Amino acid sequence: MPLNIDVLQILLHLFNFIILFGGLYIILYKPVRNFMEKREEFYKKQDEDAKAGVAEAEKMKVEYEEKLKKADEEIEANRRAAEARINEFEAAKKKEASEEAQRIISKAKQSAEGERERIIAGANEEIKDIIESAASRLLLDPDVKNNYDTFLDNVEGSLDEQ
Repeated sequence: MPLNIDVLQILLHLFNFIILFGGLYIILYKPVRNFMEKREEFYKKQDEDAKAGVAEAEKMKVEYEEKLKKADEEIEANRRAAEARINEFEAAKKKEASEEAQRIISKAKQSAEGERERIIAGANEEIKDIIESAASRLLLDPDVKNNYDTFLDNVEGSLDEQ
């Protein structure tokens, strides 16, 4: 052999290389490849789950926005209904107060009319008593009778002079 190349040595090295490659393939390549495939599947699954979660979150967001819109509409409707009830209640109370005021005024007028009639009746009685007293004085008391006659004479005299 001119360059000191031994074919058997090359074949043995080649055989050792094939055994080493086969051993490393069995020991390292398959587990690493399986690990990488599992890792890739795991991340794909996580990505799909994340996309599904985002889609579900968007769906829930739309649902909640619709629910909020409906709740706002319902709140507004309830507010309008409450305002209407308040206005009705207010009108009823005003009407009731007006009716009560009319009853009080009517009752006060009746009471005042009764009091007026009682006062007039009392005044009439007092006037009658005063007239009776004055008449009895005039008729029964001679000094008053003379004074009355004198008064009448003076009045007639003053009328004649004019």
